[in-house]
Amino acid sequence: MEGSKRGLYEIELFKEEGFIRKKCIKCGRYFWTLDPEQDVCTDQPCGEYTFIGHPLNPSLSLSHIREKFLQFFERHGHVRVKRYPVVARWREDVYLVGASIYDFQPWVTEGIVPPPANPLTISQPCIRLTDIEKVGRTGRHLTTFEMMAHHAFNFGKISTYWNNETVRYSYEFFTRELGIPREEITYIEDWWSGGGNAGEDFEVIIKGLEVATLVFMHYKVIDNKIHPMRNYIVDTGYGLERIFWLLTGAPTVYDALFGDLVEVLRKKAGVEKLEKKMLEDISKYAGKFDIDIPEIEREVKTKLASKYGYELEEFENLLRPYEVIYRLLDHARALMFMLGDGIVPSNSGEGYLARLVIRRCLKDILLLDLPFDLVHIVDLQIEKWRRDFPEYLEVRDVVAEILSIEAEKFKRLIERGKLVVKRKVLGRRGKRAVSYDDLVELYDSHGIPPEIVRETLSREGVVIDIPEDFYSRLAKRHETAITVPREEKWLENLKEKLKELPPTETTYYELPEETELKAKILKVLDGGRIVVLDKTIFYPEGGGAESDRGLLRGENFEARVVDVKKINNVIIHICENQRGKPYEGSEVTCVIDQARRRAIMRAHTATHVVLGAARKLLGKHVWQAGAHKSEDRGRLDITFYRRLSEKDILEIERETNRVVLENREVNIYYMDRNKAEQKYGFVLYQGGVVSEKVLRIVEVDGWDVEACGGLHCTRTGEIGLVKIVRSERIQDGVERLEFVVGEAAVKYIQDMDIKLRNLSRILSVDTEKLDAKVQELVSEIKALREKVSELKGELVAMEVESLVNQAEKLGPFRIIVKQYNGDRYSLEDLREIAFKIRDQYGNTIAFLYNDKLPMAEFIVALGEEVLSSITADIIREKLTERSIRVVGGGRRHFLQGRLAPMAPKKIVEILIAVLRNCLEKG
Repeated sequence: MEGSKRGLYEIELFKEEGFIRKKCIKCGRYFWTLDPEQDVCTDQPCGEYTFIGHPLNPSLSLSHIREKFLQFFERHGHVRVKRYPVVARWREDVYLVGASIYDFQPWVTEGIVPPPANPLTISQPCIRLTDIEKVGRTGRHLTTFEMMAHHAFNFGKISTYWNNETVRYSYEFFTRELGIPREEITYIEDWWSGGGNAGEDFEVIIKGLEVATLVFMHYKVIDNKIHPMRNYIVDTGYGLERIFWLLTGAPTVYDALFGDLVEVLRKKAGVEKLEKKMLEDISKYAGKFDIDIPEIEREVKTKLASKYGYELEEFENLLRPYEVIYRLLDHARALMFMLGDGIVPSNSGEGYLARLVIRRCLKDILLLDLPFDLVHIVDLQIEKWRRDFPEYLEVRDVVAEILSIEAEKFKRLIERGKLVVKRKVLGRRGKRAVSYDDLVELYDSHGIPPEIVRETLSREGVVIDIPEDFYSRLAKRHETAITVPREEKWLENLKEKLKELPPTETTYYELPEETELKAKILKVLDGGRIVVLDKTIFYPEGGGAESDRGLLRGENFEARVVDVKKINNVIIHICENQRGKPYEGSEVTCVIDQARRRAIMRAHTATHVVLGAARKLLGKHVWQAGAHKSEDRGRLDITFYRRLSEKDILEIERETNRVVLENREVNIYYMDRNKAEQKYGFVLYQGGVVSEKVLRIVEVDGWDVEACGGLHCTRTGEIGLVKIVRSERIQDGVERLEFVVGEAAVKYIQDMDIKLRNLSRILSVDTEKLDAKVQELVSEIKALREKVSELKGELVAMEVESLVNQAEKLGPFRIIVKQYNGDRYSLEDLREIAFKIRDQYGNTIAFLYNDKLPMAEFIVALGEEVLSSITADIIREKLTERSIRVVGGGRRHFLQGRLAPMAPKKIVEILIAVLRNCLEKG
């Protein structure tokens, strides 16, 4: 490989311009420079930032730099490509776009589809959360950045360009377009890997700042091992924000990027303005040292504190508000992209990552008691970038609503969370250490940030350490998509047996109305249970739609087809109720259940129409999260940030049926993947990623368009009535809609009508007045329940008085033991009686149980005065010592649950002995 590397690093421009190859005396990497005296690569930490305070071209705005870059490459034969969304809908392995090459992986990089243009140029917003802790502290780290890039794809005989041209373009762009002095540019030889590919690269360093990476990608990474590719791809990345910072010479990248907003938030928060020189020094030091190592960060800050005449703690307190303001502005910009591109915060997938960023912001605002909310900060970012990204103005209100809901959830979580923290850490076993896994569990299961855990426990005298990279670790754990579950083992085993067979010829797309087809048997497996044909009319399960069913008929053979599956390109028919045996080479007739197929077609087409209605009424952030289409009903799962209201459901239903009645055309056609994406965007992949070069497009005219392999009606009118019968929140951020279609919808309405008429007869009232009658009955029942509750309260009071009068005295205390038989009192009733005794008579222990063997339900309640001598935990331990296993939970002042089987009299004797022993010792 070394020879390959050297060849890639020997560049014509270096010879022409007089660049010298040298080895860095600090890091050992090779680099190219025009300065014969330069002995370090100048990258951090070998060099230092020399541009801070020394602007190179402050007149250029961020937008101007982006446009200069794109126009430069257009002049050099590149086609400008529109930016992709930050959520990678076209990929199955990652959730967020972390580099511009992600836009073209794996379909283009693996040669499955041609690139949208070749060569091309793009400016792609990216999100990386792996360094999220460093944001705000180092002066240079961002979670969101624009990667300006130019890409060239060399496939087989197609040779676009390679390393020489790539380096020349970078040199000319920086020197001629941006006016950077040629002697300030250093090229470092290195290696890059990401998104499943790898290759040698040059890092472009100017005045100590890395501003671009030029990758010569020709390897694929599988299981951390590299394998040569047939394709040679130029993958470059120019950091727009980094270049802007370089040209402005600002103290930090945050000041360059958010300058005016930094001042707005600083003034609102009442934060003291820091000296510009101090901020410059912090960036320089942070760039030179690995500031995420606590010891080094402390050493760096100690030196700076001393330089400016502060004690370390005083200096850190001075910096902290600035770090938070920088962080909030960065994270708010990330949320503008994430929420604006359709991510709904949740506890999984890309939604988890969005919520992580949101809660990190809310935590900062809470802990510093800042006088503004996250909605305001994100809105400031949308306003600031309105010319660059005007599309986010359209979703401004939705983004604000999402953030408001998340803030309210966070507030409730914190209130509950403090109790959870105390219970887990300060529970019955007393104070204990808090591990990293504890912090992860508290965050993932309860939504409690580690800083809140630390603040809560500090008041209890418990000190915890939060790993410096806590949030980065969380993001890394969740940044890749969950692998799709493997197929059933028997299907996996079939692949080997089917690999020699030719692809099955299909007719269900071309002839969806045909009911019969003659075919030849190619393979019989599992004693005839599985049959493979040379061609088939049966539609296999896929895209959430169930398969066709029907019959296979041959000479002296017949079987019922109960399922059909596609394994690679071979379709298998799973059969039951066989008569006779199928033989390889014999002819059969395929007969499908056409009524079932039509029902599923209607449900599948209805799914597209319902989704279109949901997106139209609820917003473009609605995305299909799952679907199922059967003969009886359809199911559609959609991402949404709140529960659907009854009004939402009715409006979706009305809008769906309006489109059905309009009898719109359902057009089905095939389209080149790139052309389809360019025309329709990534809304195509509502049903999931399609691994094809050519996409099968299903378009409900003027309403919905998706890449879909399902069978559909030709017009929406064929769907018939659509009735949404149920809605539920199946997981955080996902709403499920269940609906019936056509004849099934009519039957559903008829069944409901019969039920209403039956209720009318039972209640002796017209159906039109049924709701009023039911409301009247509900009111009567409520009044009766209140009366019963009142009477029950009186009975409980009488029972309490009776029990206290019969209590056995033991010194200053009273012991009540009462056995109840039958159903007179439930455990809930016993709890109410016991708690009233506990609250009214502090010197009393009440043990009440309902003898329902083999397990006796019980409650033990201890008054406040008794707790000085005994607690519920001690009672549990003493019972355990006597081999009485207590099943159930409790607190310090009560114990409840069930007692393992034992004669009631024996239990009472043991319990009284335990109580006496504890109280007498007390």
